[in-house]
Amino acid sequence: MSNPPCPKCHSQFVYQDQNQLICPECAYEWNPSEILAEEASLKIKDFNGTSLNEGDKVTMIKDLKVKGSSQVIKVGTKAIIKRIVEGKDHQLDCKVDGVGEMMVTAKFVKRA
Repeated sequence: MSNPPCPKCHSQFVYQDQNQLICPECAYEWNPSEILAEEASLKIKDFNGTSLNEGDKVTMIKDLKVKGSSQVIKVGTKAIIKRIVEGKDHQLDCKVDGVGEMMVTAKFVKRA
C-alpha cells in the first residue's frame, strides 16, 4: 500500500503512524480522512475571492441577460444562494429578487 504524497512539500517519503501520516522531510502530520473531507467540499468563490456558502446573500456585479427571454438582471440585484452545484458554467442555484429561481455563475456575483 502506497501513501499519498505530502500536501505541504509533495515528498514521496511519507510513512504512517497509527491513523496519522507523517512527512520526514518537512515534519508535517495529517489525517488522510480529514484531507479527503476537505477536498470533497466545494469551494466556490465570488468575484472578490470570498468563499460562498449556501444561504449567503449576494449581489450582481454586472448586467446579466436571462437565457430564453428578453429580461435582464441589473447590477446590484440581490439574490440568496439556495444550493451550490459543481458545474462548468453555473455554480449557484439562487433565488433572485424580482426574477425567481435561476442558476448564476459565481464570478458575476459578490457577497453582500
